[in-house]
Amino acid sequence: MVSPKSRDGEVRRLLLSLLLLAAWEAGSSQIHYSVQEEAKHGTFVGRIAQDLGLELAELVPRLFRMASKGGGDLLEVNLQNGILFVNSRIDREELCGRSLECSIHLEVIVERPLQVFHVEVEVKDINDNPPIFPRAVKIIRFHESRLLDSRFPLEGASDADIGVNALLSYKLSSSEFFFLDIQTNDELSQSLSLVLRKSLDREETAEINLLLVATDGGKPELTGTVQLLIKVLDVNDNEPTFDQSVYKVQLLENIANGTLVIKLNSSDADEGSNSEIVYSFSGDVSPNTKTKFKIDPGSGEIRTQGQLDYEEMKSYEIQVIAYDNGNPSMTGHCKISVKLVDINDNTPEVSITSLSLPIREDAELGTVIALMKVSDLDSGVNGEVTCTLTHHVPFKLVSTFKNYYSLVLDGTLDRESVASYELVVTARDGGSPSLWATASVSVEVGDVNDNAPVFAQPEYTVFVKENNAPGCHIFTVSARDADAQENARVAYSLVERRVGERALSSYVSVHAESGKVFALQPLDREELELLQVGVSARDAGAPPLGSNVTLQVFVLDENDNAPALLPPPPPSPWAPPGWPGGAGGGAGVVSQRVARWVGAGQVVAKVRAVDADSGYNAWLSYELQEAASGAASGGARSAFRVGLYTGEISTTRALDEADAARQRLLVLVRDHGEPALTATATVLLWLEDGGPAPKASSRRVVGPAAAEAALVDVHVYLVVAICAVSSLLVLTLLVYTALRCSAPRGEGACVPGQARLVCSSAVGSWSSSPRRQRRQRQQQVCSGEGPPKADLMAFSPSLPQGPGSAEERQLSEAEQLGKVSLKFFFYSKYMLSSLSQ
Repeated sequence: MVSPKSRDGEVRRLLLSLLLLAAWEAGSSQIHYSVQEEAKHGTFVGRIAQDLGLELAELVPRLFRMASKGGGDLLEVNLQNGILFVNSRIDREELCGRSLECSIHLEVIVERPLQVFHVEVEVKDINDNPPIFPRAVKIIRFHESRLLDSRFPLEGASDADIGVNALLSYKLSSSEFFFLDIQTNDELSQSLSLVLRKSLDREETAEINLLLVATDGGKPELTGTVQLLIKVLDVNDNEPTFDQSVYKVQLLENIANGTLVIKLNSSDADEGSNSEIVYSFSGDVSPNTKTKFKIDPGSGEIRTQGQLDYEEMKSYEIQVIAYDNGNPSMTGHCKISVKLVDINDNTPEVSITSLSLPIREDAELGTVIALMKVSDLDSGVNGEVTCTLTHHVPFKLVSTFKNYYSLVLDGTLDRESVASYELVVTARDGGSPSLWATASVSVEVGDVNDNAPVFAQPEYTVFVKENNAPGCHIFTVSARDADAQENARVAYSLVERRVGERALSSYVSVHAESGKVFALQPLDREELELLQVGVSARDAGAPPLGSNVTLQVFVLDENDNAPALLPPPPPSPWAPPGWPGGAGGGAGVVSQRVARWVGAGQVVAKVRAVDADSGYNAWLSYELQEAASGAASGGARSAFRVGLYTGEISTTRALDEADAARQRLLVLVRDHGEPALTATATVLLWLEDGGPAPKASSRRVVGPAAAEAALVDVHVYLVVAICAVSSLLVLTLLVYTALRCSAPRGEGACVPGQARLVCSSAVGSWSSSPRRQRRQRQQQVCSGEGPPKADLMAFSPSLPQGPGSAEERQLSEAEQLGKVSLKFFFYSKYMLSSLSQ
């Protein structure tokens, strides 16, 4: 049993449901509008607010909104005036396709109270789509052998519109070969066919262009077209043909491998494989031609494949066959005539057929040396050859016959100036550009003995130390002969002459081949100071030629002689009147009487000695040794002394009674050689009473002041003497130099080829010119450079006067004068040194 309270609740719910259903049905009433497709933005569709019974003022408060089912935002409502308008482009074909009915369904919702309205907007079709064929160009292939009334189906056009706008009609452009057949299946379905009305010939008409036009039924009408390209298929009924039966081609020889000769272009009226042409050489073409040319089967290009040489073959004939790929195949023929054009590609050739060498330097002008032949493989101007010879040579080319030449002598020859000639013969052709070839001819000049051996200078000065070993090498002479071979082989010999009582060959000898000069025996300067050696040089020519040279061999001194004591001199001229003493004794012993009244510094005796050597080896010094008896006892001072370089014995103090009556002095005489040689002199002094006391003399030193004054006087005299001698020496040297410079060429010191000074000693060899040697010797003498030995070594041995010209005698006298001046100068210096001590 149901309670009254629950029954009342069910009633209420039922009434509420009925009220909502009535409200939904009232709001679900549908409004219909229509609009054309492609309408512009803002196009009026309808007054939707008014048609729905809504006030404009309540659209916004009631939240008026509109939704489209699949239409997007194509339509929109203006809330200010309640008008429905087109918002964006509407394309019926895109929205509904080819459907006959096309609508946009809108749903309008308002609240307070909730109401829903349905609005349908019909989209009306317009003729906005033209007919469209599947493709713009339709290619149709027909064999030219097709029969008449042959059909080819065509696909019709389509139109996206509907109704009348999609109703199509077709029209074909005029053609004498085809027409269009249209069969209608229903209102919208048609069958199209292209029908052949006239036979085809591909060689006359290969392609036919037709235009098929489709027109719809809209207003305005729209059309679509398709181009029908009808290709007529070939049947092989034509052979390949060339535009010429003979082709003439000119080619330069030696063109590059692969060069295009000609490109054949045969034609075939057929098409496809029937017109595809293949080229080949005919079977009549020679193998040699096939090695020189090749043909491309597809393109018909003929190219070179070997070296083309005009000199080998001047022209070629090539037969070519062209055949198509039809079935059966058809062929065409042509000939290519290739002519080669000569170019200057061959250099001239020079060949020497005969050669006569060497040629004597005294050969006559016009002597034929060689025969030559020139050739060129080219033709015409390219083969014309001219020959030329190296310039500035004593030879020339003489043309004897066509392309034959002779090389002849055209000037004098001198083998010593030019021993050989490298001639270049140039053969040049007349081509452009010109080519040339060269041939070298080496012409040797044969020697003639026309040059005598020549020494570097006419005279040599050689210094050799005395006491040399027998057979020692002292000098080497060398003569040069400008000739060659036997004519230049020089043999040396000694020019024999007498040296005193002996022959020159007893002193020296000359090696015939090397020119070495040897001393056959030891030389003694004390016997022979200068040895003049004449050497002759003679070649082996026919007739032989020769020349001479003079060696001035100076023998240098060595210390091989000890000092020799001389007998005592007569009584001193300085002895006072009535002097009872005197000197006595033999060599090596000096005996002298001395008065006891002799004061200090008085010369009482003198030791005299000489040395056979010269220079420094002959410079003597004296020393006093302890006497065997009568010497001072103990450490007492000796009463006597000896001059270091004078040998004078003088008193060191006044003698007295305590001195022994017999004084025995030993004086050692030493030279300055290396090693030094000595001699000993014994001096016996007898002290005697008696005789008057002598007066003061210049040889007695009374006191220091007097001795100093006397020494000063002597120095003054010596200085004056040295200055005079020096002036005389300078004057002599000037005169000597002037005479030497004015001498004839080849004999003086101021011309080329002057004599050289060659010195040979134990420490080596050195050489210089006489002028340099004299200058060095003068510097050593005048400047005092070097040890005292250098001063004495400057003494020159006296040259013997030999036969000669007046100029030679003048030079000899000047040299003798200079040497005397030098000796006097050194002697003065020696005396000054002695007095200083």
